[in-house]
Amino acid sequence: MTAPLLQVDKIEVVYKRVITAVQGVTLSVGERQIVTILGTNGAGKTTTLRAISGFLGIDDARITEGTVIFKGTRIENEPPHKITGRGIVLVPEREKVFPNLTVAENLTAPVSRAARSDERAYHFFPRLAELRGRTAGLLSGGERQMLAIGAALMCRPQLLLVDELSLGLAPVVVQDLTRRLRSIRDELGIGILLVEQSAAAALEIADYAYVMENGRVVLDGNRERLRGHQDVQEFYLGQAAGGRRSYRDVKQYRRSRRWYG
Repeated sequence: MTAPLLQVDKIEVVYKRVITAVQGVTLSVGERQIVTILGTNGAGKTTTLRAISGFLGIDDARITEGTVIFKGTRIENEPPHKITGRGIVLVPEREKVFPNLTVAENLTAPVSRAARSDERAYHFFPRLAELRGRTAGLLSGGERQMLAIGAALMCRPQLLLVDELSLGLAPVVVQDLTRRLRSIRDELGIGILLVEQSAAAALEIADYAYVMENGRVVLDGNRERLRGHQDVQEFYLGQAAGGRRSYRDVKQYRRSRRWYG
């Protein structure tokens, strides 16, 4: 059996040496696979992504237990620049672009002059080519997200981490972005780990999904299983009677044990 591109095994993340934000999280991303982490605000999704990418230190946090293995090498608590150099690139939820630089300057900022080639970004996001001279601070939310992903592609990732792709964007924009992520995976042959609150958007393209609550994975399965699961339909897809509800609004959350296989 082929080893996964990324294997996270029972990690615990502690902030300021006292606050446990993530506990016992296990997940994997295979070669050319799109995996999503679903959950509401505060579930631990972003912390998990930052733990993988090494961006915990700026928040005074670290992985205190468990392992993160990328391409057979343990990388937990390595600095961000070293992890990026290994081929894991993060598109963050906040501070996605440099607002005072142009689109073209944002694309060349992450890489050395010798490695610069913005055609990859323009290939997947032709709109950026039209806007290459515009200041990034004047872009729409969707254009900023395109630019952030485009800048990440300049680093030639083998695993792309995308935090909250759909946040604040219109559904039609999200649909376009998810389609482009699938094209990026297909053409470049990379893995993608996507953190999302919108289950509907994520399950359109994900091969496998994990649901997090309160810092733990409580449910996982392939796209078809999660789409058909009653809890996911009720709490994340809004298909229950009366529309979408949070699991916190009911007395008993019909949580299933994790799926395997």
